[in-house]
Amino acid sequence: MANIIDIISSFAIPAFIFIVLVYGHLCGVNVYDSFVEGAKEGFVTAVKVLPYMVAMFVAIGIFRASGAMDILVSVISPFIELVGIPAEILPLVIMRPMSGIASMGILAELFKVYGPDSFIGRVASTAMGSTETVFYTLSIYFGSIGIKRIRYTLWAALLADMVGFIASVVVCSIVFGR
Repeated sequence: MANIIDIISSFAIPAFIFIVLVYGHLCGVNVYDSFVEGAKEGFVTAVKVLPYMVAMFVAIGIFRASGAMDILVSVISPFIELVGIPAEILPLVIMRPMSGIASMGILAELFKVYGPDSFIGRVASTAMGSTETVFYTLSIYFGSIGIKRIRYTLWAALLADMVGFIASVVVCSIVFGR
């Protein structure tokens, strides 16, 4: 069975691309010109988003280099331990909404120190899959279409991330125990 799945997965993406090209041709679409036009629009979007991304990366760098994250972790740690959330994942909780790369680095460090099969490793892994890089996503999506006022989107997204982290602890506690 595993061999069949390997064979199917090897051909899935090329087959999908082929089907899209044939369907476009049968519908009378100039597929190559459409592809080139889409690539141009993608490049224009990337150029429009670049200032937002640079600003976000600089802000994250300042936040980490200033020691603000360490101060925030030391202030919040006693409170989250009271409700059963391991303080060791707090840097991940803080960094995940800001940067996927930085949170992956924190996850790797948690794995190195505690192991991927530890409670902390499992909670961190589940949290990574249950949350989003909110600031990055907002800067890309809203920046690409020129929206400067995000209104309630940021608060809703941060609330969803918080629920994702709490649910990660609860689910891992139920499934794996402490």
